[in-house]
Amino acid sequence: MIEINKKSHIYLKLSSQFADYLHGKPCRAFAAPFDLRLPEENEKDEDTKNVLQPDLVVVCDKKGLKGTGYYGTPDLVIEITSSTTSRKDRLLKFNKYEKAGVKEYWIVDPEGKFVSVFTLQENKRYGRPELYSEKDKIKVSIFPDLVIDLGPVFEGI
Repeated sequence: MIEINKKSHIYLKLSSQFADYLHGKPCRAFAAPFDLRLPEENEKDEDTKNVLQPDLVVVCDKKGLKGTGYYGTPDLVIEITSSTTSRKDRLLKFNKYEKAGVKEYWIVDPEGKFVSVFTLQENKRYGRPELYSEKDKIKVSIFPDLVIDLGPVFEGI
């Protein structure tokens, strides 16, 4: 399967599991293209130049929803890496999400068929990632009753 199809497959499978769980709940999942604006300290929302487009984002505080995006810190962000985005996802975006206080950050690696889950610690830093393979299920820390089955996510790729 070519790289773009792998990413699309993973994207659809993860999106559907989150959408099914969040249906009728106060939190919402949004998929790319979706502008995530992370204002710096003391910066007005409308002045921020810090704009990212994660593959999947979950927000529970809907006050930040404006137009085609979100202003502020989401609760969970998922990036599906590719050969062209891996470095950016693991360094630049990692640092921006950590600094902004994103509670949970997932990096999905289609080639290795694994997911790195970073959870914000009490010291406001991400600890060591929990690593999950295609045979695992991820218990989502911000939703204690949600478990994401990675079997269908990586099936066929």
